[in-house]
Amino acid sequence: MKRDETGMPQSDNALLTDLYQLNMMAAYLEHGMTETAAFELFVRKLPERRGFLMAAGLERALDFLERVTFTPEDIEKVRGLGKFSDRFFEYLRSFRFGGDVDAMAEGTVFFPDEPILRVIAPLPEAQYVETRLVNLLHFQTVIASKAARMVLAAAPGRPLIDYGLRRAHGAEAGMLAARAASIAGFGGTATVAAGLEFGIPVYGTMAHSFVEAHEDESLAFEHFARSHSEGLVLVIDTYDTERAAGRVVALARRLKAEGIAVSGVRIDSGDLGEEARRVRQILDAGGLRDVKIIASGGIDEDVLLALSQQGAPIDSYGIGTSLTTASDAPALDCAYKLQEYAGVPRRKRSEGKATWPGRKQVWRWYDKSGRMARDLVSLEGETHRAEALLRPVMRQGRRFDGLPDMAACRNHAKTQLARLPLPLAQLKTARHPVEIAAGLRELAERLDRRTGAGEGA
Repeated sequence: MKRDETGMPQSDNALLTDLYQLNMMAAYLEHGMTETAAFELFVRKLPERRGFLMAAGLERALDFLERVTFTPEDIEKVRGLGKFSDRFFEYLRSFRFGGDVDAMAEGTVFFPDEPILRVIAPLPEAQYVETRLVNLLHFQTVIASKAARMVLAAAPGRPLIDYGLRRAHGAEAGMLAARAASIAGFGGTATVAAGLEFGIPVYGTMAHSFVEAHEDESLAFEHFARSHSEGLVLVIDTYDTERAAGRVVALARRLKAEGIAVSGVRIDSGDLGEEARRVRQILDAGGLRDVKIIASGGIDEDVLLALSQQGAPIDSYGIGTSLTTASDAPALDCAYKLQEYAGVPRRKRSEGKATWPGRKQVWRWYDKSGRMARDLVSLEGETHRAEALLRPVMRQGRRFDGLPDMAACRNHAKTQLARLPLPLAQLKTARHPVEIAAGLRELAERLDRRTGAGEGA
């Protein structure tokens, strides 16, 4: 990912925000409303086909918070809007985020009403960062949650590779999708930039166009083999898949004498399970039992489940569109809401969008088998004999040393998926119990009585 002279990703322009954030910042400053605020980011409800979500995007969010500034060019552009005073521009010139952040670790499984991130900072700062934080955390959480479902659906030991850059909604989306999928358990990516940036193994085969560019399919295979002899994978469904598999067998015999081995073949169309069975028979009969079969083309968790149940002899999968667009659930009903200001709990009561007030913690219990049993959302400060999911990650605008790297996030996500309740691990939309602590309910009721509000949350 390209970075500017400060080391900040170029995509983190300070003006990647909504105008109303700047409007509110200016109004807060004008009226002296700069005391400490607490905002929390959470998901109100799950998409129809989701039983759980997986948190992702924290590293990039902290990167943004730690480095964001308004450059002279940014300030001049905002000045051109003709909406703000000179005092506001003086504030922007010295703007730095100096607040605290508590968050769930990337790769953590979570459920509705559970805050995955809390920002505590002077009100103008905490308000301004909303748009970009939601942008970064929402997208990567969407992709990690989709990728986690595919990891659960694939047969054990069948690696999944991200093939989705070309269908992603922009370059940054493609990069961050590769990262989020890797955290959730994907084994690699085809996106070179993402692999180099995030330390993800990079995989690639060949396109059908390479075969079409040759007058003879066997010659295409041979040319590619001699140019890319290490980890050699050939695409075999350009014309006739079974005939091409036979040509791979013949080529492999010739190349063996030169020390070149065919590692795999890729199928990208048709009935993948049936095609794989026929190709496996041809390869095995030709002595190529070690050659792997890679499948791609319109694969999602439903296809993976079906192929797994069929026992299809497919060794790994390339996943594109369904991953990087999260095609069945591309958006979450997530929110970043004010929960406390100047030491006073705050509560939104809009119908269908009411919030639980105050700073909160999420606690998780496990059953005797080690699987998740129930969660509790309580006010911060309560203690329970359970796992606390929100942990400090940033203080006074500086992230903690030793936060989990990509490898640690992957291991954490793997553990989280292994500890899912069985119905959720089987991709059933069973509801995981999330309780709201009595103290939190009582606080909401007191606030409602004080303000003459309606009922419930």
